[in-house]
Amino acid sequence: MTGRTKAFVVRELTDDLSGCAIDAVELGDPGPGEVQVAMRAVAIGFPDLLMTRGGYQLKPPLPYVPGMEGAGDVIACGAGVEGINEGDQVMFGGLGGPGLLAERANVPAANVRSLPEQFSYAQGAAFVAAYLTAYVGLVRGAGGIAFRETLLVHGAAGGVGLAAVELGKHLGARVIATASTPEKRALATAKGADLVLDPAEGFREKVKALTDGRGADVIFDPVGGDIFDESLRCIAWGGRFLVIGFASGRIGQVAANIPLIKGFSLIGVRAGEYGRRDPAKGAENISALMELARHGHLKPHIGAAFDLDDARQAFQLLADRGALGRIVVQMGAA
Repeated sequence: MTGRTKAFVVRELTDDLSGCAIDAVELGDPGPGEVQVAMRAVAIGFPDLLMTRGGYQLKPPLPYVPGMEGAGDVIACGAGVEGINEGDQVMFGGLGGPGLLAERANVPAANVRSLPEQFSYAQGAAFVAAYLTAYVGLVRGAGGIAFRETLLVHGAAGGVGLAAVELGKHLGARVIATASTPEKRALATAKGADLVLDPAEGFREKVKALTDGRGADVIFDPVGGDIFDESLRCIAWGGRFLVIGFASGRIGQVAANIPLIKGFSLIGVRAGEYGRRDPAKGAENISALMELARHGHLKPHIGAAFDLDDARQAFQLLADRGALGRIVVQMGAA
C-alpha cells in the first residue's frame, strides 16, 4: 500500500528530543522479500534513545523514523515472500534497522516471526532484542552460564536486565540482582531473582558473603559506571564479565592487571551483530527463544505504554530511567 503514514520522525539530533515530531511520511509498496505491517506496538529501548542523540553506532541519515522492534498485522506482501500471508499477526526485531515507529512499515520477511498466542502485540514487540541479548550473553560463547553458577545481574528491572534474570533462572543459575528502587527490586524478585540488592548500599561484600568469598561466576552489566567498577571486585576466579551497555552514561574502564590477577574474562555482548556475522546461528538463537516463549518460560513485562501521539513521553521515561521492564508505543488495540 503506497501513501503517507503517520510516524514519529527524528529531523535533528538533540539531547532533549526537541528534534523529534509526529509527522506524515511517504511509504511505498513492500519490495521483494518484504511485508507491509499495520503496526500495533513498537518497543522503545536505550539504543533508540541514543540514536536520537547521535550517540549510537548505527547512525541513520536524517530525517528518519526510529523503532527497531515491533508487532502488528500483515497487510501486504512483496514479491517472493512465502509462508507469510495478509492478516497474519507477527512480531519482529533484533536484526533490522529503524523505521517502525509509524502506523505502517515495510519489514524484511526474513525478520518476521508469528506472534505467539500467549503474547499481546506489546509483549511481541518487546521480546526479541532484550531476550536475544540475554541469550547471546548467557548461552552462546565464552559467557555461558552453567547450572548452579551464580549470576549477578545489574539494572535488573530494565528490559534487558529483567530478561537476563528470567533466562538465568530458567537455566538453573542462582541469580543475584541489583535494582535502584523498592518497586524495581520487587519486580526482579517476581521474575525469579533469588536475592535483590540496592546498589546504592554497595554490593561487593554482600555478593562475596553470599558466595562464600568466591564472587559471582557471571556478571551481566548493562549499566557501567560505578556499577562496573564495584563489580570488578566481586567476580569469581575464572568468571565472565558481560559488558552489555552503559545506561549510567559512563563507560567503565579496567586496568589489564585486574583480569590478569583475578583470572576472569571481559566479554562484549552485541546480539544483533552476532546474528549479522553468523546468520545461521542468529536464526538458531531466535528460534530457541521463540520456543521458550511458546512454552511459557519467558514473557516480557510491559511497564508503560503510550499512544503514538505521546511517543516523546516514552523516550523521556526511558531517559529518566523510570521504566519497569519495557516501554512500548501502541497503535490501535495492542
